[in-house]
Amino acid sequence: MVHKVAVIGAGPSGLTSMKACLEEGMVPTCFESSDDIGGLWKFKEVSEPNRASIYRSLTINISKEMMCFSDFPIPADSPNYMHHSKILKYFRMYAEHFKLLKHIRLQTSVKSVRQRSDFSRTGQWEVVTENRDGQEERHVFDAVICCSGHYTYPNLPLKDFPGIDTFEGKYFHSWDYKGPEDMYGKRVVVIGIGNSGGDIAVEGSRVAEQVYLSTRRGAWVIRQVSDNGLPVDMKYNTRFVHILFQLLPMRFFNWFGEKKLNAMYDHTMYALKPKHRLFSQIPVINDDLPFKILSGAVIVKPNVKEIQGSTVVFDDGSVVEKVDIIVFATGYNYGFPYLPSSAMYKSGHRVGLYKHVFPPNLEHPTLAVVGFIHALGAIMPQAEMQARWVVRAFRGYKKLPSNQAMIKAIENDTKSIDKNYIVSKLTPLQVDFVTYMDDLAGEIGVRPSLLWLFFTDYPLFKRVFWGPVTAYQYRLTGPGKWEGARSAIFTQFDRMYQPLKTRQPAKQETSVATGLIKLSLTIMAGGAAVYYVHVHHPTAIPSLLSKIHPQTV
Repeated sequence: MVHKVAVIGAGPSGLTSMKACLEEGMVPTCFESSDDIGGLWKFKEVSEPNRASIYRSLTINISKEMMCFSDFPIPADSPNYMHHSKILKYFRMYAEHFKLLKHIRLQTSVKSVRQRSDFSRTGQWEVVTENRDGQEERHVFDAVICCSGHYTYPNLPLKDFPGIDTFEGKYFHSWDYKGPEDMYGKRVVVIGIGNSGGDIAVEGSRVAEQVYLSTRRGAWVIRQVSDNGLPVDMKYNTRFVHILFQLLPMRFFNWFGEKKLNAMYDHTMYALKPKHRLFSQIPVINDDLPFKILSGAVIVKPNVKEIQGSTVVFDDGSVVEKVDIIVFATGYNYGFPYLPSSAMYKSGHRVGLYKHVFPPNLEHPTLAVVGFIHALGAIMPQAEMQARWVVRAFRGYKKLPSNQAMIKAIENDTKSIDKNYIVSKLTPLQVDFVTYMDDLAGEIGVRPSLLWLFFTDYPLFKRVFWGPVTAYQYRLTGPGKWEGARSAIFTQFDRMYQPLKTRQPAKQETSVATGLIKLSLTIMAGGAAVYYVHVHHPTAIPSLLSKIHPQTV
């Protein structure tokens, strides 16, 4: 019986894993190497080795209703797209509300996690930690949850850029970027067109003499602000759309989505058009980049061929001289250096995890990875769903398949990912948000039944089917049911609108929509005639009648 659980990392994945442990009566101990919670979302002016790092202006590109945990909505007055400081504040509220802080040991690094000599009998692990004073401690746990993330080890592929050793300016990875202060009046080349590369190019272009954005493959660029000003994920991430994706061929959605994006800005004309189709790779989410390209502040270039002193040569033969700064937005490597290599199963060029959570090659399922996932959707609800499944597996409420069956499932999953998505060693995992959430929810017993809702609660059915797939849907029933889930679903758009109500336009004296009256007057004088008079206010009727000749009224 699992009782004591080690949780590695106090970011959002670690926080929700601790909460899941407590809900199942287990005692978690969370080891966090930093001096605060938040993981990636804890901003620091100086990047720390082996830790995720963000820049000063970072704002999340997932709306608040789509990113929050399933039983703890983000306050209604919070903006829909939150600055990292507000996200960290939300995590503090979450940790305090569910009494998680007392289970966290800050400034404590995990040096190693090893199976105990009696693992085949107990399934236990020995965890060696080091505190801020450099003192090592050994702990014994019944299970371990790894929540250390995958934005920790920057990938700086200098060997792919001949002549970088001759560069006369300054170069660094986006992991080290904090703000554009060093870019004032400079000529800057940003290599890589992921979300970080796009953000840095846009922000740098506001102060730099010129920014060049180099991309090997190109990218589809979507807006956060969708039709009618709605957050794009609340408009399109619905079960109705998801069902259409299951019924219609993907080439149709690629065609339709690309047509819609090109109607806003032609990706070929903007030199952005990628080699891949829209839904085969997570797009860049950036409202400002197209305008910066249109205004010439950002110039899109192909891949860098070589560097000669302060000159950068691109694959198409074009040359940019007097370059001062090169920013490598070239992604991240990932790994679990504290784990023995035997603990992880390899599937092709990626770590093989059953449903991206459990290693399939252990005698006991007492090791899990939470938050190691990549999808067009927020990590928070996905990590929460993983954690809810993990603790029930630890408790024995949900038995995992045999090792052979899990390995077969992983290999099939690997083939499916390689077939449907453009993946690499740096981004080895990609899943469909709704499919993955529903899959794990089915394992737990919390997947909402559309048929049941249709017959028993039609108003709720409409919001679950047509509305955004927010995490509240997975608290309506089953283990961990939250009584506030239905209300949270009904009020999710109220919370979306709330921070926008900062100025109410003055009411107009006339309103066709609310005050229009159609008045029919039959006039019986010198023949029959019908007059249709549109009156904006009922109070105008007596005045109107007084103007008609008394003999004809």
